Amino acid sequence: MGLRSFLDALVEDGRIEQGDANIIAGTTRSSEQSKQHPLIYIGEQRLNDLKNPGQVLDEELLTLWLSEKSGLPYYHIDPLKINAAKVTDVISFGYAKRHGILCVEVRADEVVIATAQPYVTEWIDSVEQIAKRHVTRVVTKPSDINRYMAEFYSLANSVNQAVQEEFSQNVNITNFEQLLEMEKASDPDANDNAIINIVDWLLQYAFEQRASDLHIEPRREYGRVRFRIDGVLQPVYQLPNKVMIAVTSRLKILSRMNVAERRLPQDGRIKTKTPQGNEVELRLSTLPTAFGEKMVIRVFDPDVLLKSFAELGLINEDHNRWQKLIGNPNGIVLVTGPTGSGKTTTLYTSLKQLATDEVNVSTIEDPIEMVEDSFNQMQVHQQIGLDFATGVRTLMRQDPDIIMVGEIRDFETADMAMQAALTGHLVISTLHTNDSPTAVSRLLDLGIPYYLIRATVLGVMAQRLVRRLCENCKEKIPVDNEGWQQITAPWKVTAPEFIYKPVGCLECRNTGYHGREGIYEILVMSPEVKGLIESNTDLAQLRQQAMREGMRTLRLSGAQKVAQGLTTIEEVLRVTPEQEKAK
Repeated sequence: MGLRSFLDALVEDGRIEQGDANIIAGTTRSSEQSKQHPLIYIGEQRLNDLKNPGQVLDEELLTLWLSEKSGLPYYHIDPLKINAAKVTDVISFGYAKRHGILCVEVRADEVVIATAQPYVTEWIDSVEQIAKRHVTRVVTKPSDINRYMAEFYSLANSVNQAVQEEFSQNVNITNFEQLLEMEKASDPDANDNAIINIVDWLLQYAFEQRASDLHIEPRREYGRVRFRIDGVLQPVYQLPNKVMIAVTSRLKILSRMNVAERRLPQDGRIKTKTPQGNEVELRLSTLPTAFGEKMVIRVFDPDVLLKSFAELGLINEDHNRWQKLIGNPNGIVLVTGPTGSGKTTTLYTSLKQLATDEVNVSTIEDPIEMVEDSFNQMQVHQQIGLDFATGVRTLMRQDPDIIMVGEIRDFETADMAMQAALTGHLVISTLHTNDSPTAVSRLLDLGIPYYLIRATVLGVMAQRLVRRLCENCKEKIPVDNEGWQQITAPWKVTAPEFIYKPVGCLECRNTGYHGREGIYEILVMSPEVKGLIESNTDLAQLRQQAMREGMRTLRLSGAQKVAQGLTTIEEVLRVTPEQEKAK
């Protein structure tokens, strides 16, 4: 079907007016526009949909219309759910491009082929003979077919090049010193470019999919790549082991790690840009495993520093309590939670607010996760004896007003932080504990006397991240009373009339969730709470006193987010510790 055919069909179905169809058909198109699929060109005209007033006939709606008209199912391409290596093996790039088709699924007895020309069928027999499977056709946006066809085949071609050529000079791919020398060569060979293409694709793809971490994991036969999106790991691609080694080496070179060293863990960092041109910090960590080096890349988006507390989910009374804590001129404020619970983001957002021209804000971190101009950041270097405790001792001589200690891990660091707080500085740091009251017992376990805790600690905030329901597709449901009681017990909290459940749509890649929201538990050290801190503190009693003074546990904070329609009971239960029984 050409442009005129599509326009006539739309007029016949009452979706556009004849006059608009005539204008579009008679418009002189550039050579580039002439090559476009008619649905892309019609979608760019932004015509009103006569059958759905207020809606514009964009490419998505036009493709759905074509799907209904042809009787073929509509298929949205989610690249995370497509095995690019398998689908590109079914038909060649030239054949796919010539017919405007793309294989999207390969099953035992069938292949699913996406097309934007459902009435063109002459290619079906050929594909069935080549694939030796039955062909099932689906209708997909033509721009998606064009885009992912280029991406999938380009990636597959780079992987195949890397496997077949193994560097045109027959260099052993495990010889990292030679690989490093080749990288420095002025005219890299084709295979070097193939590895560079794979690495670039992985990074850009991760930014596009909102990944917070990339896991590059060697296995016995194949290495696998997984992305952590909204706190959940998702498989992305499988790479042959030789290619996996070269990809890891390329990333080590970029992050200035020792490429020849594979026996010891290493850390590095890269600064790069997203497709939109935004700067992004990447923190890399390698780990020797049974099958080779595993690499994890953590993505730090500088935009998080620009987020308000409301965007992080810290609102209302919790926000007021936190602001009051960090507004003190001296003392210690602690943020607790496991890795990946958003502690770093909370600290940076707080410091960004506090770092005015009138104060000196200094940090000691391991590693510096996001470089920020408005405060002074120091990196821990264990090899030369610069640890957290030494760093705090040094910062004390730098005339600081506010000190951020990346993490309190041992007695020396905790003791120096206490001394800093006693001498008139505000210290903000993190601890790894399950909830706020447990931070007290953790400090006692480290060897800090209870009277020092009473004198210095202003408050503790525990936090977690729950996946946020997709606003585009969430649905109201009656409250599950059993689940509600589970997240609010042992305290009796009235259940809302209804809550929401995840459904799944194109916006959220059919997960039902999009983005994450913080839930918080803030313990303020009031005189009454401090009075309960002893060498053998009763945490249950301390927790109950804090709750009488307004502290909400993590689960109760999560219950509030459930009642507001922001997340689900299942999400809250997944990330929060079980509450102790009330005495």
